[in-house]
Amino acid sequence: MSVLRKRTAIFVAQELTPAVRITLSCRTQHFSLFSRPSQQYPGHVPLNFVERGALAFGSAFGALLNPRRADLIAACGEATATPYFIYRLRDAMLSDPTGRQILRDRPRITSDTLPLPYLRSLPENSVGRTYAAWLDREGVSPDTRDDVKYIDDEECAYVMQRYRECHDFYHAVTGLPTFVEGELALKGFEFLNTLIPMTGLSMFASVRLKPAERERLFSLYLPWAVRSGLSSKELINVYWEKILEKDVDELRRELGIERPPDMREIRRMIREQRKREKQKLEKQSA
Repeated sequence: MSVLRKRTAIFVAQELTPAVRITLSCRTQHFSLFSRPSQQYPGHVPLNFVERGALAFGSAFGALLNPRRADLIAACGEATATPYFIYRLRDAMLSDPTGRQILRDRPRITSDTLPLPYLRSLPENSVGRTYAAWLDREGVSPDTRDDVKYIDDEECAYVMQRYRECHDFYHAVTGLPTFVEGELALKGFEFLNTLIPMTGLSMFASVRLKPAERERLFSLYLPWAVRSGLSSKELINVYWEKILEKDVDELRRELGIERPPDMREIRRMIREQRKREKQKLEKQSA
């Protein structure tokens, strides 16, 4: 409701008799845990308060058991982002010139809007080439993101969709891989950058890591996530489609993102060290 309409409603209410005002107040303030809002956009699944709570708990528990269930992670993200957090992220976009342009244009990130052959043809250290190289290395596609359906406000639903589709750009810029250790490191960074609760709740999945992975996550990557997450600009306001040819190192400096140690290289070095130690033991026992 606009400010003008709010003021008009107050003026009309003041002109009503006390009995009518009481009746009107009872009607407008009626609330039920089981009332369900109407559908606001194609694909929208309205939920009442109880249903949203059940979805948040059930999807969070399921995602903890199986962190690779992207559909459960998506559902948890939507169920826990309302009412406050997704509106905060939307307001952050409205307060930024680039964010407002993104909300006006509403671009989508797919293999059709960002063709991989074109991205691979860009300069070596460009944002687009780095993004394509990361997709190729991890064997993932931008077309696998679920559509938002549990957020009631249509504009906020797009904001969540935009965050979801930009997630792989965050991976590419930081260099973090898709296995659980890398996802948790990135989720820690995203939590401090976006305040979306699901990203913080993902930290509970660290109980599934091996002891060495958990120690590395908490001693190396979470400190990085705190430093970069607190110092970086809000990534939701980056118009990735318009900076594909930009040097990725320059972009990191502009955004205030410190690149973390190469997780894949660290794991490779540990495997090689264990292999050498095993071979040494075999020679000693021979």
